[in-house]
Amino acid sequence: MTQQAQQRAAEIARKTNETDIKLSFAVDGTGSVDIETDVPFLNHMLDLFAKHGQFDLKVEARGDVDVDDHHTVEDIGICLGRTLREALGDKTGIKRYASVLVPMDEALAQVVVDISNRPHLEYRAEYPSATVGSFSTELVHEFLWKLALEARITLHVIVHYGKNTHHMIEAVFKALGRALDEATSIDPRVKGVPSTKGVL
Repeated sequence: MTQQAQQRAAEIARKTNETDIKLSFAVDGTGSVDIETDVPFLNHMLDLFAKHGQFDLKVEARGDVDVDDHHTVEDIGICLGRTLREALGDKTGIKRYASVLVPMDEALAQVVVDISNRPHLEYRAEYPSATVGSFSTELVHEFLWKLALEARITLHVIVHYGKNTHHMIEAVFKALGRALDEATSIDPRVKGVPSTKGVL
């Protein structure tokens, strides 16, 4: 994994017996997206995440989807989390916290984030269906947990209500993008890092 000089950006190449992933991520982007994976629904969600977070995201991923989508979704979460952590460096000047509510038609999702260096996920969501097309809804948790773990962030995700599973998950990914955009943004009033410990 490498951090690009003078930019809050990073890239990673990760290959296992189950997946082969190349991913680049820029915090201070314009919502430029180039995503090609074997999981179409995840492609859609990552597109929403990056566009609404104003991140630049490029993902090229191949995995053992003949088994199921689990390894591909999980490993993309790992790679995205690692590049986010790397891109933020020592976190100087960031706002650190954010709480965002996003509606998607009848659904309402909330994402609360702390760029804390303490990985934790609280996930409260009950979906009407177990799948969206061929995509298993349990993989949303898997993706978010690996993202939080590898980025070392505290992440709370709450789907307050909804009737359409696609809408509910879409609201989550939009809220995730907007919350991370806000939490990682630079506040000129912050000297060093926003922590009484002096480090994050």
